Amino acid sequence: MKLIDKIICEKNIAIAISNLKKNKGSKTPGIDGNTILDIIENKEQIIQKIKVELSVGLYKPSLIKRIEIPKENGKTRPLGIPTIYDRVVQQSIKQILEPILDKKFHANSFGFRPNRSAENAIALNNNLINRGNLYFVVDIDIKSFFDNINHNKLIKQLYKIGIKEAKILKLIKVMLKSNVLLPDGSIIKSIKGTPQGGVLSPLLANVVLNELDWWIHRQWSGKKTQHDYGAQNHKERALKKTKLIEVKLVRYADDFKLFCRSRKNAEIMFSLTKNFLKKRLKLEVSREKSKVINLKKKSSEFLGFRIKAVRNKKKRTART
Repeated sequence: MKLIDKIICEKNIAIAISNLKKNKGSKTPGIDGNTILDIIENKEQIIQKIKVELSVGLYKPSLIKRIEIPKENGKTRPLGIPTIYDRVVQQSIKQILEPILDKKFHANSFGFRPNRSAENAIALNNNLINRGNLYFVVDIDIKSFFDNINHNKLIKQLYKIGIKEAKILKLIKVMLKSNVLLPDGSIIKSIKGTPQGGVLSPLLANVVLNELDWWIHRQWSGKKTQHDYGAQNHKERALKKTKLIEVKLVRYADDFKLFCRSRKNAEIMFSLTKNFLKKRLKLEVSREKSKVINLKKKSSEFLGFRIKAVRNKKKRTART
């Protein structure tokens, strides 16, 4: 059975409507003023409309309404709100693609994934400090990540990761190209990015950064060796005798850290990662917010916590 047939299955669309109903954002209207209540009132007609439009390739998403959300620093961040109809379509797609894509994601990625949480990310963070004694962390902030995702690169990543049906790739590309209605009434074309506020955006963001996750993995933990080690800790013990850079990743969406054993190695990984992001993913790093930190001397922020390695009797432990 093709993926597109699973997406347009009436039961799948009905579940999408039910899942959206549980979301508080379902009562936030897009440009047409409709909410989840309007969808529920015309549920059967909506299901049939989605089924027909997606099956014959006539689906065309509406404009995305942009609003500005205040940040703690006094600035704002843009939030793109598709119509509730378009969110039902996105949810229908997500329910089918997420189980497939999630199997391809790295274990150290925790954001917007089933059965994973910020608490899991913090726990791994603390474990790398407490048990791994990795005190040098590379903090990397990607400039306006969601707004700068390269569309062509993303479609290629989806194909490479296993989503090869032309209808689905075309459907996602159409969504990515949805134009944006600004608060002043002007309209801008979407040549890059995926809107924060779109149901599918977090999943697509993980697809983009999954390439980074596995690249980091191959630098150390996933490094190919001539000898086949029975246990990962035996392999890493052998790797420590080489000149390779020991590096571990913890990522929650676009918020991620690299842990290293020395400042020199952290600086090297910082440079290599900036280069990878720019050349492979077409993403820029914020110079002001990205840096190498010695956790024995200074703290680092992660998911709302300030993290530092503090001395506890004879050993340093993470404090959040």
